[in-house]
Amino acid sequence: MVEQFVGKWTLVSSENFDEYMKAVGMSFATRQMGNLAKPNLVISVGDDGVISIKAESTLKTTAIKFKLNEEFDETTADGRSARSIFTIENGKLVQKQSWGGKTTTLEREVQDGKLTAKCIMEDVVAVRTYEKAA
Repeated sequence: MVEQFVGKWTLVSSENFDEYMKAVGMSFATRQMGNLAKPNLVISVGDDGVISIKAESTLKTTAIKFKLNEEFDETTADGRSARSIFTIENGKLVQKQSWGGKTTTLEREVQDGKLTAKCIMEDVVAVRTYEKAA
């Protein structure tokens, strides 16, 4: 089920991401960097079932490794300490991230050869679209 996500993906569009970062509580400086970054996502799955998502940009590279349905500690790109869990729901790779009494959801989905990441924080929704790199 995760196989469709595997590969290298290049960010091609980003809608409402600044508002999402604001809703999550990121500082102005962090949001400026987040808006400038055009990350490539590299998603892979090991033989042991461990999934790796690496976000590479000229400003910063972050990586997380996890198994589906197993909660883990994550340090986010903006330095928050969060608890995350990934599940597969209706063909989507869904990440729930919780910290300080807050929760955000990231839904990643592959459709028509594109990967969309829908970032949801309360009533704020951002959509980032990636195309598979050649």
